[in-house]
Amino acid sequence: MRAVLSDLFYLYSPAQTPALRVGLLLDSYFLPAAFAEVIKDIQNSNFARITLLVFNEPAQSTTVAPVRRPLIVRLLRLLSNQSQRRYLAWNLYCKLDQKLAKNLPDPTALVDCSGMLEGIHQLHVAPITKGFVHRFPPEAVETLKEYNLDVLLRFGFNILRGDVLRAARYGIWSFHHDDNDHYRGGPACFWEMAEHNPLTGAMLQVLTEELDAGRALIKGLFATARGISLTQNRLQPFWGTTHFVIQKLWELHQHGWDFVESRILPAAPYKGKRKIYRTPTNYQILRWFVPELLIKSSRRLFHLPTVYHWRMGLRLNASQHLSITSEDLHNFHWIESPPGYFYADPFPVEHSGRQWIFFESWNYNQKRAVICCAEVLEDGRLGSPRLALDTGKHASYPYLFYDEDTLYMIPETLEHKAIRLYRCIEFPDHWELEKELLQGPFVDTSVLRHNGLWWLFTTVQEPRTYANISYLFFSEAITGPWRYHPENPISADVRCIRGAGTIEYRNGQLIRPVQDCSISYGYGINFMEILEINTSRYREQRIHFLQPPRHSELLKIHTYNRSGCLEVIDGATARAEFSVMQKPKKQKSIKLNE
Repeated sequence: MRAVLSDLFYLYSPAQTPALRVGLLLDSYFLPAAFAEVIKDIQNSNFARITLLVFNEPAQSTTVAPVRRPLIVRLLRLLSNQSQRRYLAWNLYCKLDQKLAKNLPDPTALVDCSGMLEGIHQLHVAPITKGFVHRFPPEAVETLKEYNLDVLLRFGFNILRGDVLRAARYGIWSFHHDDNDHYRGGPACFWEMAEHNPLTGAMLQVLTEELDAGRALIKGLFATARGISLTQNRLQPFWGTTHFVIQKLWELHQHGWDFVESRILPAAPYKGKRKIYRTPTNYQILRWFVPELLIKSSRRLFHLPTVYHWRMGLRLNASQHLSITSEDLHNFHWIESPPGYFYADPFPVEHSGRQWIFFESWNYNQKRAVICCAEVLEDGRLGSPRLALDTGKHASYPYLFYDEDTLYMIPETLEHKAIRLYRCIEFPDHWELEKELLQGPFVDTSVLRHNGLWWLFTTVQEPRTYANISYLFFSEAITGPWRYHPENPISADVRCIRGAGTIEYRNGQLIRPVQDCSISYGYGINFMEILEINTSRYREQRIHFLQPPRHSELLKIHTYNRSGCLEVIDGATARAEFSVMQKPKKQKSIKLNE
């Protein structure tokens, strides 16, 4: 399955400038699957081409896969080497993890790329080696410069230093699959699990003399996978960033190096617990692995299968200020859905002087949701829910807004692979599809009318791993056409990617609620203040964080909205799976706390 971001945005450049010349630094034709996808993107683009393969001379540039000796032979060799014996537990852990994760789309699995790279000129270089550092001989650097490369991509060799870093016009670009502000060295994506860091990062950098401290072209932060599988934790940081290279090449071709350089992330002080992280020793592996394995085993033995059961919370007499806290959630009246369902993603709307709530109604047995609605009655009761919109497939996050006197809804319709705009024909339950605004795997779309333009905030979901990246588009009309914002992606940080409610003014501030999914999906809500938004610039900052109260059965909250004096929110609790898989019963009206 191909990644979607490259196909959606970055394979075609209308600029009339010459095609970019790209070189690859390789140890062999066998590359990790994630890197093979980067090569496919370049080959499929209309603005970049690979013109040179630079092979590490001691390594083999053959198309024959490396021969794997029998396990007993490899084990005996390992035990006979004193310096390697201390990493025996690490090697055994990696073998076990690969075996248990064999059904996952491992981004580090080797792929033969010889077919894709056939016919491209080759250069073989024997680097000057000192420890893990490789330097190119002066004559090799001069030869490289003769190829007039724009960019070298590092998919081989070790730590590169010296004049080779300046052999291509815009440097050597290399992935570092960790957050370089906290982790330098390796192994990639392991130490976040060992240190229980909720975030695992990845970046594309222009290499400098300092290890893993290059100039960061773009960075992504992903939720660290729960459990003990390194393969599982590598899925999002590797697959979710394969488009980084083609995106930056696209920007370079479209706008030039000055634009790309202006978006390089500012350097930050290193905050890692170690100066350089290295392969864990036997003691370090056992100290981490054994307790984690015991915890995981005990959960399987003593815990019934559970699900996150979502409910809506309502509160009257809402403040006009953004002052909601975790403790305030106790003051909401939580609406229990009928057995067999859960309610989430509440969006209030005022119609003809009355307050209504539209929300996701999930059917546990059918494993999909429709959009329902209910009126908030004058005496504070919630009227009986009724079906508002059934798209034929799963629908959620019913984002409601008016354009003059017309009421629209943009529900999440990921299964339709499009952002769909619905127009209200007869309130509240007659809606017609007005237009598909964008095609692709988009989730949790929010729109805003501001300074004479429509702004569309949405999230693209990588289909293999559900990694998310947040994008911004603008248009003169709600029906489009929608234009790509040059600051995209506006967020690749799992703490502020997916929409969490209506974008609105609060006390003079323009506030965008977003989900914080760092602990788990839908854990909390970050309220971002939009500081600048126009057709060339976008800036925002976090001003408030709302998370579930401590020592509460409420474990997650991921949608917050307000209309007049009414506030609505949703929250999830853990329920035994068998307790929610029941036939639905008729729901009773519920009195709200005032």
